Amino acid sequence: MNLLCLSRAGLLALALSACNSNPPAGAPTAAPAAAGPAATAAPAAATKRLLFFGNSLTAGLGVEPEEAFPGLVAQKIDSLKLGYEVINAGLSGETTAGGRSRVGWVLRQPVAVFVLELGANDGLRGLPLADTRRNLQAIIDTVRRRSPGAQIVLAGMQIPPNLGQAYAADFRRLYQQMATKNNLVLIPFLLEGVGGNRQLNQPDGIHPTPAGHRVVARTVWAVLRPLLAPKP
Repeated sequence: MNLLCLSRAGLLALALSACNSNPPAGAPTAAPAAAGPAATAAPAAATKRLLFFGNSLTAGLGVEPEEAFPGLVAQKIDSLKLGYEVINAGLSGETTAGGRSRVGWVLRQPVAVFVLELGANDGLRGLPLADTRRNLQAIIDTVRRRSPGAQIVLAGMQIPPNLGQAYAADFRRLYQQMATKNNLVLIPFLLEGVGGNRQLNQPDGIHPTPAGHRVVARTVWAVLRPLLAPKP
């Protein structure tokens, strides 16, 4: 399977770190993911890159890399021989502010498709949505500056109404607004059919089990597949 993972060490070294078959699944939500082994040889320059940029949901906290939804999407892409290298740049505990600070390092090489999955930790912490909006916009602008031809896919998120119905509703609408403003491809809700389902989540009630990730992968694939189809 053609799947690479970016580690904290790899980001600071400006290099991609390859995932071995049994790395740590991720640190607790507030901590960065553990570093992987040394980088392997880079693929050919002509390879198209699909990069997943997110938090512990993307990183696959609590499951093996190949069980997380980016790994499952990579398997699908390989089986169809679509010619994409899939890069998992998920980092446990990441907020939109953290993503804004590291996206430039991640985009050392151009990408063809950039899947942006951030904001859930902002919402769970009750951070001002104006800041979340600014950070997401800065990430989008950086992607377009570094990889002008990239398709950007925004993964919509929802949060429980613990911080009030109004905040939760505004948080949900933020993704549609950002997608409309920037002409992005939108996944309306990344955790559709998984969020709130005990059987598909780990004991923390937040992170999907392998079965939950399979549902997420189907949701993501339904949006990605048309973007990855070979051009006639």
